[in-house]
Amino acid sequence: MRGAGGRALVTTGVVLMAYGTPRAPEEIEPYYTDIRRGRPPTPEQLADLTSRYEAIGGISPLARLTDAQRDALQAALDERAPGRYVVELGLKHADPKVEAGVATLAAAGVERIVGLVLAPHYSSMSIGEYLGRARTAADAAGVPFAGVESWALEPAYLAFLTAEVGRQLTAMPARTKVVFTAHSLPQRVLASGDPYPDELRSTATAVAGALGLVEGTQWSVGWQSAGRTPEPWIGPDILAVVDELAATDGVDGLLVCPCGFVADHLEVLYDLDIEARRRAEGLGLAFARTASMNADPGVIGALAARVVGAGAA
Repeated sequence: MRGAGGRALVTTGVVLMAYGTPRAPEEIEPYYTDIRRGRPPTPEQLADLTSRYEAIGGISPLARLTDAQRDALQAALDERAPGRYVVELGLKHADPKVEAGVATLAAAGVERIVGLVLAPHYSSMSIGEYLGRARTAADAAGVPFAGVESWALEPAYLAFLTAEVGRQLTAMPARTKVVFTAHSLPQRVLASGDPYPDELRSTATAVAGALGLVEGTQWSVGWQSAGRTPEPWIGPDILAVVDELAATDGVDGLLVCPCGFVADHLEVLYDLDIEARRRAEGLGLAFARTASMNADPGVIGALAARVVGAGAA
């Protein structure tokens, strides 16, 4: 597609999808209501969530960081093919929603849309749901759609994590255990053969292997931030891991690598930096976590390459 003067025009739209977060305290209640599928939270539930945001400074930095990831992906695509790609956000629980992002791209006249989720590990309840919503919206608009389903073993992401784990270990006690975590999901997803746990383990195994860490004694997989519902969630939960390690001879420190998360947000800044740290240090364990990817140029550049490949397929 070319415009006046033979200049290349945008032909591929990219809907960059993420969970979403409130951008201001007054958005916490409608955000929580959306998570609860339209059921407003009780005053106690709202107060609890609000207090967690207050503990990390009043509101999560996730919205700002997601914007930065979008801008970085746009810049990386522009380096590869100037003027041929346009990136729009599509969020699950905040505006602009996934469908709105797709609609914006369709209205711009793109020839195809590529979906990329800011989560490396595929599950039918996460990446599968995002891509399904985007595909349905693209089909309704008559625009071909392709999605990036998993980047659990993206070499640039593994290199980022490996460097972070190695760096943090140098400042920890010699007898430190590394625990790789991701957001827990209800156990019922396992009955369908959902690959999510295997995806997390593949990332952890690759990083630990690059560092020569021994599974069991030097590293393991844990889960965190389970929903507050009656049904069982995938475990062990990171707080249970903390308790177990504190009662184990030969372990003096815990390094958490939250490789299932790609930006600083509540599940990292509160669930790990405050809640897990407080539990660990209260039991005599040194505690640290690896830095989040955020808009790391190496990883974002690799994701841009995946977008280009998906759009050409």
